[in-house]
Amino acid sequence: MKFFLDTANVEEIKRVNELGLVDGVTTNPTLISKEGRPFKEVIQDIANFIEGPVSAEVVGLKAEEMIKEGRNLATWAENVVVKIPMTEEGLKAVHILSSEGIKTNVTLVFSVAQGLMATKAGATFISPFVGRLDDTGKDGLEVVEDLKQVMSNYGYKTEIIAASVRHLQHLEQIALSGADIATIPGSIFPKLWSHPLTDKGIEGFLKDWEVYEQAQRNK
Repeated sequence: MKFFLDTANVEEIKRVNELGLVDGVTTNPTLISKEGRPFKEVIQDIANFIEGPVSAEVVGLKAEEMIKEGRNLATWAENVVVKIPMTEEGLKAVHILSSEGIKTNVTLVFSVAQGLMATKAGATFISPFVGRLDDTGKDGLEVVEDLKQVMSNYGYKTEIIAASVRHLQHLEQIALSGADIATIPGSIFPKLWSHPLTDKGIEGFLKDWEVYEQAQRNK
């Protein structure tokens, strides 16, 4: 299973990347807007040190606009993936861009049918939103599991990026679901490697070691 970092903050990405945990990065207009820097500059900074896919999202709503933006985004770096919303116009854009060899990530997927349509259109990645589905009373993980079954049934190569990850349990369940990738907010990553019992164990070991060293000095 691959981990993508869902943020546009370069320092945050570098911190987690130093642990060897970042296989790619996803961004969106909201995340980019928080950085207060030019869009292209942020994406190129990230792509310079992340070898895996870096998703950059279009903002146009018409297929022609998305295609034009997508072609431009794809020139920013070799590993840029064009992120496109799951709409009829988006599917048109995905179909054209994928036929030109440009990788795409179809975002805002909330059903198996949507994921299947994006896959058929040629998407490299599809992003079902687990947390947002849960908010509506729908089991987001069930959608991921069903999409994985569809991919397996027909041998599709499109990879599933489980998005809208809210907490540790989400990630664990996503891993069990068979999703290819989880894209995780930077704020959640530290919670994945932390545990109070780990901290307590280290504290106990250090106290015991102090007692041991004191005993050795008193001999």
